[in-house]
Amino acid sequence: MSRVGKQPIPLPEGVLVSIQEGTVLVKGPKGSLTVLVPPKASVLEKEGILYVSVADPTNVRQAAFWGLARSLVANAVHGVTQGFEKKLELNGVGYKVQSTGNVLVFNVGYSHAVEFPLPEGITGTVAGNIITVQGIDNQLLGEVAANIRKIRKPEPYKGKGIKYVDEVIRRKVGKVMKGSE
Repeated sequence: MSRVGKQPIPLPEGVLVSIQEGTVLVKGPKGSLTVLVPPKASVLEKEGILYVSVADPTNVRQAAFWGLARSLVANAVHGVTQGFEKKLELNGVGYKVQSTGNVLVFNVGYSHAVEFPLPEGITGTVAGNIITVQGIDNQLLGEVAANIRKIRKPEPYKGKGIKYVDEVIRRKVGKVMKGSE
């Protein structure tokens, strides 16, 4: 049985939900999102609370989809009310990033500047060496943050590159020259 799937999803004020077969449309103050509900899972609204259920909760595969469906709908509700954000940090001598409109321009040690256009619904701000990306779609936001990090992954010797703010880079010891005896 899914422990995640059993939990109800309370709807904050100003959030409207319309449930069709296989999809849930969530509208809120920040925008609207459409969630595709996995097969065998169904969503029901009662008195401002959403409940997710499956046909056979003892089936392991259906129980997994039960928790997934509940998480997807809960993330959509959270996204249209409060939104999501991810912060990345740029480390390295001479490394810099600039925000020009809807494009982030990175100078991270390559022979050219790398331009990263942000998709619709995602905004990016730069403060010093911290890049903050925000949006209402958690899945799209995570993908954008991962693609930004992929431009210059942090390396283990000096820690140079783009990393998440809360990410810990395991450092390695460099080569040690043997002294003359």
